[in-house]
Amino acid sequence: MAQFRYIVDDVDQAVAFYQGKLGFALVQQFGPAMAILSRDDLELWVAGPMASAAKPMPDGSTPAPGGWNRVVVVVDRLEEHTATLRQQGVVFRNDVLKGPGGKQILCADPSGNVVELFEPA
Repeated sequence: MAQFRYIVDDVDQAVAFYQGKLGFALVQQFGPAMAILSRDDLELWVAGPMASAAKPMPDGSTPAPGGWNRVVVVVDRLEEHTATLRQQGVVFRNDVLKGPGGKQILCADPSGNVVELFEPA
């Protein structure tokens, strides 16, 4: 099983998003500091401002959400799934893109972390 960590602004919001919108299951939550969620063969660790993962680095930089690295969630019927998520208020960064391997679209979790929804060709 692979693990992936996202820095988030609010752990409860992140848990609600990944559970309610993307089908992850809550494995364990450590109050407002951190939660572990799973989906298929992926464990997603969401770390809030109180987590050790959010502490400043020796050079003073602070880990923050956002950026372009992303977890990829494989889905069936991408357009249908996207339409449902839009109705639920999920923010998307682009429209569906088609390539030789399949179709993809990028959405953002409540902290601005990118999640790629992907439908294989």
